[in-house]
Amino acid sequence: MRVSIVIPCYRSELTLRDVVEGIFASLSQAPVVREFEVILVVDGSPDGTARVAHALAREHPEVRAVELRRNYGQHSALLAGIARARYDVVVTMDDDLQHLPEEIPLLLGPIGAGAADLVYGVPETEEHGVLRSAASRAVKRGLAMAGAPKAEDVSSFRAFRTELREGLAAVPDPYASVDVLLSWATVSVDRVTVRMRHRSVGTSSYTFRSLVRHAINMITGYSNVPLRLVTYLGLLLAVVGLVLAVTVVVKYLVNDTTVAGFTTLAAMIAMFSGAQMLSLGVIGEYLGRLHTRSMGKPTYLVRSDTGVVRPELEG
Repeated sequence: MRVSIVIPCYRSELTLRDVVEGIFASLSQAPVVREFEVILVVDGSPDGTARVAHALAREHPEVRAVELRRNYGQHSALLAGIARARYDVVVTMDDDLQHLPEEIPLLLGPIGAGAADLVYGVPETEEHGVLRSAASRAVKRGLAMAGAPKAEDVSSFRAFRTELREGLAAVPDPYASVDVLLSWATVSVDRVTVRMRHRSVGTSSYTFRSLVRHAINMITGYSNVPLRLVTYLGLLLAVVGLVLAVTVVVKYLVNDTTVAGFTTLAAMIAMFSGAQMLSLGVIGEYLGRLHTRSMGKPTYLVRSDTGVVRPELEG
């Protein structure tokens, strides 16, 4: 099997060389891998990550360094690397030493056996804190709402047939999610259990807030569920209003009316006002997304590339 390994790189000056050396040490001895390349996509990192990536590209002909013009986000960096993959299978992994290169053959097993087009490496144990793990689960729920099969297994350690990228290149979207786009290309998805190392250098650039925002992006960018929920909320409040109106009329007819209290009135106004603001917020999120897409904001732009550029797949 010939494999292209795509690694989005951000603030990984201290770990990137160890990651690449681990890949060479593992895959050079793996019988399932006949040939491989490593594509390092530097996503506008402010430290010396780009320098290390270019140095590795000079030292190893199998390594390709791609530097983006600014920080576009992990999924945009992945798309830039996937577009440049030359081999039959793409493997994506992180740059922080948590994903073990020796586990890559496990990812390739179901693909080589013809059992799946897309395989996720699911860690034996979660290596994040409570808040980060909760946010990760929120992202997976967002993927499920966006229609991704087996969303609970999704991880950034994945392998898939390179031919699936044709479905990715057709979506020029600054909010792109690789996992949602892959779910549009195939439903042949499998999982393998992998070991995962604790992060020893630095902290993840994915905070609780950014992960929640990513989940919202996927839900509103690839699903109409929030709009349906707003519709259901409107129907529910309409029923509540009708029940209240009927109650008032009945009490009037049986001569059981009393002067409405301020507390009840304030509570009703707050409830209906909150529902209106929530509805406007959801609709505004969709309109804002449409506006951003209409401006033609690129998914990514490349500053430099040590390999051959494929302009037809540029974002």
